[in-house]
Amino acid sequence: MKPLIDVTVVLLDGGWISTSLGPVEVFHSAGLLWQDLQGQVPQPRFRVRTASIDGRPAACAYGVSMTPQCALADVGPTDVILVGSPGVEPIEQSDYDERLLQWLRDAHAAGTHIAGVCAGVAYVAASGLLDGRRATTHWALAGLLQQRFPAVHWQADKFVTEDSNLYCGGGVYAAIDLSLYLVEKFCGRDVALQSARALLVGMPRTCQDSYGTVPLLRPHADERIRRAEEFLQRHFREPVSAEVLAAHVGMSPRNLIRRFKDATGNLPNAYVQDLRVAAARELLEGSTSSVQAIAAQVGYEDVAFFRALFKRQTGMTPADYRRRFGQLTIARGELSTALATAAAAER
Repeated sequence: MKPLIDVTVVLLDGGWISTSLGPVEVFHSAGLLWQDLQGQVPQPRFRVRTASIDGRPAACAYGVSMTPQCALADVGPTDVILVGSPGVEPIEQSDYDERLLQWLRDAHAAGTHIAGVCAGVAYVAASGLLDGRRATTHWALAGLLQQRFPAVHWQADKFVTEDSNLYCGGGVYAAIDLSLYLVEKFCGRDVALQSARALLVGMPRTCQDSYGTVPLLRPHADERIRRAEEFLQRHFREPVSAEVLAAHVGMSPRNLIRRFKDATGNLPNAYVQDLRVAAARELLEGSTSSVQAIAAQVGYEDVAFFRALFKRQTGMTPADYRRRFGQLTIARGELSTALATAAAAER
């Protein structure tokens, strides 16, 4: 049995209870719910607890309250902290509770992974941990948080961001996306997929537009290369030469290629291939488009080349990947059939 991963979900007054309760249920279900539905031996992966700043119940905006298991001071070491949303808008800067901010700083310094959801991202930003790092929040809050925390690299088009063990989720129900993203990060794609299917939710979305790409996770402090990455993430479907990319960030092509490799571990062309395969994975998981159509959508006219590249990166052909990870659609009265189909895909 693998050691349990400790997750602490922070409850805040005035918040949206689903941004706390949803993650509790996702983490609790990992390794349990699918196994229970399939008659398999349970293999719990997370130990989840709830905490409020002072240990008292947290009342949400519409009269429901949650009683935490402890106060922040009683939590002790934890692997993951997730801060739920305190409401539809982030509170005034003068009202941030320093006890929570310092607790987040100390935890991150000790190696804890910190996550914030929707307006809860403001607490992570107020702690200073997001300065110089990528983050997202609800699209309607992005302008305000950009003004309050200009040192943060806000990417409001994303549902989920990751940078230096710091994670952010967009809107209220992005709490589910972020939680499944963390399940996949810590436990692997199979466990995350089992949890999603058992809960009848989709696998994590990563963008607040039509579809997006899985974030590339290597942190670095090269600001020009960050700009180059962001440019490629916006234009990965198009052919982008080293000369065009270098001109965009004000560097010579040779210097760009050297610094890009140093910062990301990849050459620009390989980085674009990773982005395209990541986008193709999401489309194979969530759409019924043909492999040829998906290849074209992510920037490949040669479907044979796309198939070979996809298999080299994932170990599966696009068709095999779709059979394993494709969207589970369930009509009324078809639950048992769908579960049997999903189980067959697991084998």
